[in-house]
Amino acid sequence: MISVIIPTRNRADLLQLALQSLQSQTLPTDLFEILVIDNGSTDNTKQVLALFQQHLGNIRYYFEPTTGLHVGRNVGMKMARSDVLVYADDDIEAFPTWLEGISETFEDEDVVLVGGKNLPKFETETADWISRMWGRDQNGNRTLGYLSILDLGHEIKTIDPYHVYGCNFSIRKSILFQAGGFHPDAFPQKLIRFRGDGESHVSNYIQSRKLMTIYNPKASVYHWVPKMRMTVEYFCRRAYNQGISDSYTEVRKTRGTAPVFNQDTVASRFIYRTKSMLNIVRGKGLSEIRNMIWRKINVNAYGENSRLAAIRKELALAYKSGYTFHQRMLKIDPKLIEWVLRENYFGENGKLPERSLGLDV
Repeated sequence: MISVIIPTRNRADLLQLALQSLQSQTLPTDLFEILVIDNGSTDNTKQVLALFQQHLGNIRYYFEPTTGLHVGRNVGMKMARSDVLVYADDDIEAFPTWLEGISETFEDEDVVLVGGKNLPKFETETADWISRMWGRDQNGNRTLGYLSILDLGHEIKTIDPYHVYGCNFSIRKSILFQAGGFHPDAFPQKLIRFRGDGESHVSNYIQSRKLMTIYNPKASVYHWVPKMRMTVEYFCRRAYNQGISDSYTEVRKTRGTAPVFNQDTVASRFIYRTKSMLNIVRGKGLSEIRNMIWRKINVNAYGENSRLAAIRKELALAYKSGYTFHQRMLKIDPKLIEWVLRENYFGENGKLPERSLGLDV
């Protein structure tokens, strides 16, 4: 048996499509279970689950109000009956062979992590710059982490564990426990300072111990990409959040300190001059940020054919801004340092420090 774990929050329509794809699996239903971890939904998620439970007897539902994707992931790890855990986002649609491919790959006892293709299901036609970023490299592979999409070809092969994204992440439970479970990941933007390095921490654990990760194209999914994610603004938000994640990782490595970007860089000068940090955190003021960055870049100097180079520059600056913001928050909020340095995020350890929540940034 394998355990499919789907954390969700207020996306019942997308969750329904994901569950429909699990009804069409080539793996017999008595060989897998489905755990839906509802992370505080206020929509009709529970009603959607009740409908599927009438047809699939292998679905279990858990309501967990504590904020944070890591909470749902770790609850699923504890509740799963199998030693093979299959993590999926609520906005995927699985290939019919998805679970069959995963099950077959884990027949090799040396395999600890399995991934497959995460192909985009775009809501609208893609812009040229996205198509170019999603284009194939010299080895025929395509990866675009900003949208959590990936295609490494048609052959089963050993891969870097960092090429198994969280939307399609299958792992042995014993290894996940040894790694200390998942670190903090997705949060509402107003709480983004509590973000950590999510499944990347687990991938690092696997890589550092030279354990085996396998890519199997049978174990593939489609990943929904709405039009609101197909913008430079969204990519900058992802880059900004990645800067926070990398600051978190560095602080854990150094047990409380991390290198800060040079104050003379464009990004650092901007961060230390601006008075709208709260607006950045709350998801406002991005147009102001972009206008300032594009003035610094002087995008017209690149010409129309080099727009992608200018966008990559903008993403680099957004990343540095996120890193610098997290460093600033660490200096003014002792509870944030405590949060970052927790041994693990199981149970009560996974709850946010309450006295930090009202912090005026």
